[in-house]
Amino acid sequence: MEKTLVLLKPSCVQRNLMGEIITRFERRGLRIAGLKMMQLDLPILKEHYAHLANKPFFPTLAASMMASPVVALAIEGIDAVQVVRTMTGATNGRAAAPGTIRGDFSMSNQQNIVHASDSPENALIELKRFFRDEEIFDYEAGQHAFVYGSDEK
Repeated sequence: MEKTLVLLKPSCVQRNLMGEIITRFERRGLRIAGLKMMQLDLPILKEHYAHLANKPFFPTLAASMMASPVVALAIEGIDAVQVVRTMTGATNGRAAAPGTIRGDFSMSNQQNIVHASDSPENALIELKRFFRDEEIFDYEAGQHAFVYGSDEK
């Protein structure tokens, strides 16, 4: 099974949407393998957003990500990265399709509710950034046989 990282951003935490967003992932059939609330700081944000750290908008991005705690989720499922990215929708909430997380809850490019890993390779890197190995759990979810076909692994 593939694992991916989701961060419920301060815009999600402050708007009391955490439970609703987590419920969407669970109802889809994805398994929560790890979950924790944490306060991000500038060093982790510079690492996480290294590709944006030199952009003029980075200080605003960093400030918005430190405005409150975030909730980090390790989510598991077949093709979890692609499934989660589809569920989250376009980065800019105004452009995100209705029915996606951002399309239903965001009107912003920056205050866009969630971060989701963009590739299986980045998911592995990002999961290690936000979780220690012992914070990600491997367990048999009771609904597994009713989420996937018997020939899907």
